[in-house]
Amino acid sequence: MAEGRARTVGTAVVVRTERLSPHMVRLVLGGEGLREFGAGGYTDHYVKLLFAPAGVNYPAPWDLDRIRADFPRAQWPRQRAYTVRSWDPAHLELTLDFVVHGDEGLAGPWAARVQPGELVRFLGPGGAYAPDPVAGWHLLVGDESALPAIAAAMERMPEGARVHAFVEIDGPADELKVATPDGIVPIWLHRGDRPVGEALVEAVTTMEFPSTDVHAFVHGEAGFVKDLRRHLRMERGVPRERLSISGYWRLGETDEGWRAIKRDWNASVEAEQEHRAAA
Repeated sequence: MAEGRARTVGTAVVVRTERLSPHMVRLVLGGEGLREFGAGGYTDHYVKLLFAPAGVNYPAPWDLDRIRADFPRAQWPRQRAYTVRSWDPAHLELTLDFVVHGDEGLAGPWAARVQPGELVRFLGPGGAYAPDPVAGWHLLVGDESALPAIAAAMERMPEGARVHAFVEIDGPADELKVATPDGIVPIWLHRGDRPVGEALVEAVTTMEFPSTDVHAFVHGEAGFVKDLRRHLRMERGVPRERLSISGYWRLGETDEGWRAIKRDWNASVEAEQEHRAAA
């Protein structure tokens, strides 16, 4: 979501849920609260779901400025960003996919247990990336957290697009039906006992690039994203404007902790790479 954008809280209702794989749950949201929802320009559109801490009730309708003025910080809503897997304006249905690892985290366990009819509050949508239809080829890289955006990008690819997509997941049971209109499917990398992102870094750094005219999307755990950012910018010479890259999460950090340091972390990585380039 762009800086300075109105922070109007949207509302939707859970219409149905579906377990896609052992670690992925799909929620379809609907309702008249989505009448003004606008998405479709980007394949990485996202919303920020808002969760009130247990035992805290806000006046309706939710007003974030009022909440932050009247409640202590510890009682402010917690935010979790999720990619818009699909948006159907004709039927007012917004589809979101959630990575679920048992009771870990906030939104994942909620998505696993939520029932149709529950009210959901959110901010957004934001977004910035869609596949360039005239790019020579496309590189899509991510772990489970980036799978919804990668899937949306693959489905948006123009006819004849050359696509190399690498998705790291726990194992075979987590593979989903994802393809471009031409039938290109992701290369699924099964993590097993390896560290998160190790297989992705290996796959990208050892592949032969078809050409230098690449449009790349690389998202997921911040550690491997940093490694691939350096590789793509410094060793492959991919221009910054041809690269959508960000750490959605970071090992060892809570979501709140990561969001608090993410901007400075990204700036330090960029500064480090600019220094190396100038050396």
